[in-house]
Amino acid sequence: MITNELKAKIDSLWTIFWTGGLANPLDVIEQMTYLMFIRDLDDMDNIRAREAAMLDLPYKSIFAGDITIGERSIDGSQLKWSVFRDFPAGKMYTVMQEWVFPFIKNLHGSKDSAYTKYMDDAIFKLPTPLLLDKVVTAMDEIYRLMNELQASDVRGDVYEYLLSKLSQSGVNGQFRTPRHIIRMMVELMQPRPDDVICDPACGTSGFLVAAGEWLREHRKKDIFFNAQRKDHFMNGMFHGFDMDRTMLRIGAMNMMTHGIDNPTIEYRDSLSDQNPDKGKYSLILANPPFKGSLDYDTVSADLLKVCKTKKTELLFLALFLRMLQVGGRCACIVPDGVLFGSSTAHKAIRQELIESHRLEAVISMPSGVFKPYAGVSTGILIFTKTGHGGTDNVWFYDMRADGFTLDDKRTPTQDNDIPDVIARFHARDAEATRARTEQSFLVPKAEIVQNGYDLSINKYKQTEYTPVEYPPTTEILAEIQAIELQIQQGLRELEGMV
Repeated sequence: MITNELKAKIDSLWTIFWTGGLANPLDVIEQMTYLMFIRDLDDMDNIRAREAAMLDLPYKSIFAGDITIGERSIDGSQLKWSVFRDFPAGKMYTVMQEWVFPFIKNLHGSKDSAYTKYMDDAIFKLPTPLLLDKVVTAMDEIYRLMNELQASDVRGDVYEYLLSKLSQSGVNGQFRTPRHIIRMMVELMQPRPDDVICDPACGTSGFLVAAGEWLREHRKKDIFFNAQRKDHFMNGMFHGFDMDRTMLRIGAMNMMTHGIDNPTIEYRDSLSDQNPDKGKYSLILANPPFKGSLDYDTVSADLLKVCKTKKTELLFLALFLRMLQVGGRCACIVPDGVLFGSSTAHKAIRQELIESHRLEAVISMPSGVFKPYAGVSTGILIFTKTGHGGTDNVWFYDMRADGFTLDDKRTPTQDNDIPDVIARFHARDAEATRARTEQSFLVPKAEIVQNGYDLSINKYKQTEYTPVEYPPTTEILAEIQAIELQIQQGLRELEGMV
């Protein structure tokens, strides 16, 4: 969550671009993204060098020695943000335009990498040295504030805040997924070093980045001390698809900045026949579009067999089942209507999850989680693809607070159920004795089937009523009459004063 001070600095930087001649909002966002990436490269190179030294591992800086750009060979250190930022405006502009930008466009050796695909058409558009100098100074101030927050997700929040300025949030069913919700879902699923992870509606790759960060934090030795697993982590673990090239470019740079060399980030309509993936992934983490416009004729026939509908949220659930391996796991955000909708398609997808696979958990989230972008009520579904059933008891959790106020301001508060959600989910065996009046409990499959596969927590939660004893009616009436006499006496006194 970014502070008001940081938002003000970003707004100020946006104004600098605007007054400097860059009027197209998409151009502003792309140029800011490139510059953030260039600065992040310097920071991440320094961090990796320190980590390698601590682990006594070899490491060669991407800025080390002489670097060939075109027909020239230059000192690589001049390409570092921390170096060229101190150059005079004219020299800095020349370095950026002639050296730094060509350097980042060709940074990844593989022509088939996600990064190369979406940097091929990147253009440096800042028109003057003075504008670049102002932008670099403003961005240094923004990074100072970001570092003060000491939050690993702040860069993602900054990206999302920039994108919100396009005033397109929600138009195509896109909702900003709060980073603390993403982290919670990753904690719930606990990715494994051999997982193949996918987000079929990846946006800025928030879920993939968070999964990579969790693995670095919790499985570092398993991955980075094993050549095969490290290669899998860098080149084969992460897959993301989207239909917005700006999102893909940002997502690819976001992944690379977080130390993942070659993720598969591709332009693809996941619901169409463009997506041939079946039984490929062992873990899906996603917040698919809820209200996106949909060309029914392009939807894959395989998905329509599971549930014949135009609702993207239902089709994505069918897609997840198709894309997962047997034994593959999924945690996804869905609008509340998926849990209790009465249409044939709603019931069909819920029945499919419960009868043909193993539905494990339904986490009901408060409606303010997506504010200020949207007030939609949502839940999280967690399930495993089995192909032969396996649902026995479904775990329900009524999440009432996520650490922030549930209004448009979303200011931090002490009320936070997320640690409790994670702890209880990983100890579900102990949940069997919990009463339906508590915040979480288990519901047997038979009861869910009996209720028409309804997955709304309110269908099963019991409210504990505390009996209230009121005085006898005659006593209440006597009190009312006494009050009325007092009112009449007061009115007579007022009349006497007139």
